Amino acid sequence: MSLLLTALRYALRSDTYHQASYHTKVTAAVCKAGKAQIHKGNFGPKYTISDIPRQCVAAKHFSQDIPHSVQDDFKSQLQKYRTLEAIFRKKLRTAHAEFADAAEGPVVHGRNHVYFEEGGCICRRSLANGQGEPQVLLTLGDVAWPDPEGASFQRVRLSPQEKHLAATVRSGRSEEASCAVVRLGSTPAVTHIQTAVFSFEWATDNILFYTSQKNLRSFQVYSLVFGEEQPQRTLVCEEQDPRFFVEVMSSKDKRFLTINCNSKSCSEVHLIECRSPLLPPVLVQPRTAGLIYHVEHSEGQLYILTNAGPAHEYQLMRAPLSSPSLKHWQLLYRPAVNTRVIDMELFEKHCVMAMRGRTQLYLDIIPLDEPAQVSTVKLPQWACALEPGLNSQLSSNTFHFLLSSPAQPPRAFFYSLHENHLYQQQEEQAVACRTDYQTSRIEAQSMDGTAVPMTVIHRRTVEELCQSPLLVHVYGAYGVDLNMAFKPESRVLLDEGWTLAYCHVRGGGELGLGWHAQGCLTQKHRGLEDLQACVLRLFELGVSRPGLSALTGSSAGGVLAGALCNRSPELLRALILQAPFLDVLGAMQDPSLPLTVEEQEEWGDPLTNQEHRESIESYCPSHNIRAQRYPSMLITAYEGDQRVPLPGLLKYISRLRAAAAMHASEYSKIDKDPVPSFILDVQPGSDHFGPTDLEESLCQTARQFAFLYKELGIDVKHPKRKRR
Repeated sequence: MSLLLTALRYALRSDTYHQASYHTKVTAAVCKAGKAQIHKGNFGPKYTISDIPRQCVAAKHFSQDIPHSVQDDFKSQLQKYRTLEAIFRKKLRTAHAEFADAAEGPVVHGRNHVYFEEGGCICRRSLANGQGEPQVLLTLGDVAWPDPEGASFQRVRLSPQEKHLAATVRSGRSEEASCAVVRLGSTPAVTHIQTAVFSFEWATDNILFYTSQKNLRSFQVYSLVFGEEQPQRTLVCEEQDPRFFVEVMSSKDKRFLTINCNSKSCSEVHLIECRSPLLPPVLVQPRTAGLIYHVEHSEGQLYILTNAGPAHEYQLMRAPLSSPSLKHWQLLYRPAVNTRVIDMELFEKHCVMAMRGRTQLYLDIIPLDEPAQVSTVKLPQWACALEPGLNSQLSSNTFHFLLSSPAQPPRAFFYSLHENHLYQQQEEQAVACRTDYQTSRIEAQSMDGTAVPMTVIHRRTVEELCQSPLLVHVYGAYGVDLNMAFKPESRVLLDEGWTLAYCHVRGGGELGLGWHAQGCLTQKHRGLEDLQACVLRLFELGVSRPGLSALTGSSAGGVLAGALCNRSPELLRALILQAPFLDVLGAMQDPSLPLTVEEQEEWGDPLTNQEHRESIESYCPSHNIRAQRYPSMLITAYEGDQRVPLPGLLKYISRLRAAAAMHASEYSKIDKDPVPSFILDVQPGSDHFGPTDLEESLCQTARQFAFLYKELGIDVKHPKRKRR
């Protein structure tokens, strides 16, 4: 497993993998179509949709906590989009079907079998008889008893000698997962199910370590010892600091498990020796304020990715296993300034760093014996996202990875460390790479003079862009990159003539840890200034115009999106927000909420720090609404979402409507534009990440597209009918 996935998952678990790429929507309904698989043993990326039910029922659901009058109002407003919604459901199904088989691959290669997901089941097939019938080991129904139809497999782990398999399943209505343990052999059987599991790894064939999750917090590490009787569960350690989140991982050489304790700005790692896993874990380096580090192991050496370098940016260091503390760390590699470490993959003789620069993705290849002799490999200009492939063997000489962009589906590449050469893998069923999409990297100058990068993708000629509808994407929090991986829905918009703009504002991570720090705590307003500068720069370059422009953001991305609407509503005609964080001040003043204390390192503590309070008050979307003309908004929310509770969104919509009504009463004779729509689309479930069920996801996206077209006054291209 790639080293940075620990940090990435921690940052995102406080928010959302808005970031979730199209192929994570694996459900029982999808699996019935016969092709669902998990890539890298983590998230399930493949499906076909030929047999998915065509009705959308989720939109009819409303929380019982919403007054009936409000429910009826939202329902009546959604009715005017139904015709367009049906058109886009058809377009989206067609697009998803076209790309359903992109980048397929097995889950896990064992000693004797290959393990994969198919038809809503974890199956295996003998390596000796690769064409034989698969054997079913585990079904979604074995684990997700209340709701197997909305469940999906999350992770799969195989024990070292292939004696046990463990897999987590998460319901579509909850964020907590259950872990099923299957005893393998000639007659496989489910022997144990553990609830509320976040992460898990095998130390030996009979000992499993896992972290438990409760109220969005993972803070306890347990061991499960399997024998002839019931497994023996033992508490290994418990994190007392509510700012820290705990995850267990395996080193690539399988010699150690690492217990990773991470806050937003600090980390601590303990090692469990897999040859003696019941001994107390060994501390690498005690937690130190501001010090972040992640650990890999090979040949008695620890390879440490840490922000101990200049300007607190990541660099690669090495220390002997026998002396792991900070004073023994020696520098191996330091990335260029204003770059982002996407991922790190360790091999026997090399370390591969996947990097993001201002204008291009690239690889830095570091020979471990001669770390000064770094080779840089530039990746194709069209590539916007890199996902590591199956690189499970430390002894391998090949680094596998996928490249994609909002316009291009994943392409498999590999770099030969032996030949020092980059190859694109030939795929029999790969969708042809389109050349009619243009990807431009431009910059906007923010208020303080900082150059803010943007990625702009379109099909139309430059001369036509002024009449092209524009969808601006923003996030800008937690040091997380704005997601630019492939999604069929993005391709649909591009083919419809839209321009997609991705604003890499401060607070995100596109230019390194310092880029995040410049938009964190009392500097949050910098991200807002960056976003405004980006939109104005697009118009200045002749890309669309305010009446044809919309903005989209999810979760923490809602902060900057909502703040821009308060500051400069005239720049946009519509907003699409998904589970948006809009009441920063209210949430950060309420320590009873599950993430408030943990999030103080990102947003601040308004209860004890006056500077933090004034900063939040200056940009908080919910507390800066005023009487003016706002763009139309469609907010998608989930009734049981613990991260963004529904009452706060209802309060926001109510304030927004009151402000818009006050403005309309004063300027009704002057303002001739249509009255803006403010709609809260409440969906069932507690999952902040959005629906795991593909059909529900398609319906939600179709509704959002219908809203955009209606509010921007765009004529939709109707699908061509086939002659009978």
